Amino acid sequence: QVQLVESGGGLVQAGGSLRLSCAASGRTFSNYVMVGWFRQAPGKERDFVASIRWSGGNTYYADSVKGRFTISRDYAKNTVYLQMNSLKPEDTAVYYCATMSTQTSEYSYWGQGTQVTVSS
Repeated sequence: QVQLVESGGGLVQAGGSLRLSCAASGRTFSNYVMVGWFRQAPGKERDFVASIRWSGGNTYYADSVKGRFTISRDYAKNTVYLQMNSLKPEDTAVYYCATMSTQTSEYSYWGQGTQVTVSS
């Protein structure tokens, strides 16, 4: 079983940048098809943000973040990053990373989340 730990969240002004990290322990990301980032704002459902295929590196983004966010991976550190640029107040949310099971194609393991707050 993998344990995921997100970090890098914080308070930033609109237009600023943050880089989130998702570090895995217990198992490596190579055991999973995909690693994704999701976010949940207060009173709203959790939404997909971005994902990356661990093998191959294909990336996918929600329309709302295309051109502003970049997902990447570091094999040696067993870590996935989310570089967030040109942040907007509507990006304020708790950000979670998750791994997609090869058996079910569902996101089955989740981190505890990291808060991102963008002030106007």
